[in-house]
Amino acid sequence: MPPKSDSSEGIVLNYVNEQNRPLNSQNVADALQKFNLKKAAIQKALDNLADSGKISFKEYGKQKIYIARQDQFDIPNNDELNEMKDENANLQDKLNETKRAISEVEGENKALQSNLTLKEIHAKEIKLRKEVEEMENRLTKLREGVVLVSPEERKAVEAMFSDSIIQWKKRKRMFRDVWDAITENSPKDVKEFKEELGLEYDEDVGLSLQSYADLVQHGTRRRGL
Repeated sequence: MPPKSDSSEGIVLNYVNEQNRPLNSQNVADALQKFNLKKAAIQKALDNLADSGKISFKEYGKQKIYIARQDQFDIPNNDELNEMKDENANLQDKLNETKRAISEVEGENKALQSNLTLKEIHAKEIKLRKEVEEMENRLTKLREGVVLVSPEERKAVEAMFSDSIIQWKKRKRMFRDVWDAITENSPKDVKEFKEELGLEYDEDVGLSLQSYADLVQHGTRRRGL
């Protein structure tokens, strides 16, 4: 007579049959925590089920491994297995098609969400119109010869720029002196050594000290005029 489904043995038997794979008592105890069954009760249920022949078990040293009785399951023949494989392949194809369809819908949904709403379009239009108006007012002042930067501000910026160029030249010269001293008697190829250290010259990143220095000289000549 099978155990009641709500008894400890019934709960354990249903779980073992559902899993239909090798299990030890700890596996079962971990899985059935929601039933508030203690490990001792689960171990007792497993042993009783095994002793009564409702489940199978094997001993490996001190550990027992339990598994559902296989004679209670309908084992398909080769034709049925092939049919199941074909059905599984068809289901897999349908699943892939469904995933592709979901992906397309998600892509369309994302594209729609990225579009601005009518309210957002109006707000952006107002903002752009304001920016255009400010730029037109600035352009008008420039055309009228209005000075937007005071001579004091211009002088301060030029002084800061000139000082930066001086510091740039100084540090560039210091680096060159040190670099020449290091590489003068080095057996390594200078280019390879530079790449190994991860060094970059101004020219490597598209910068030219001379071009910035020319700006300072150009500004000085313009003030002289």
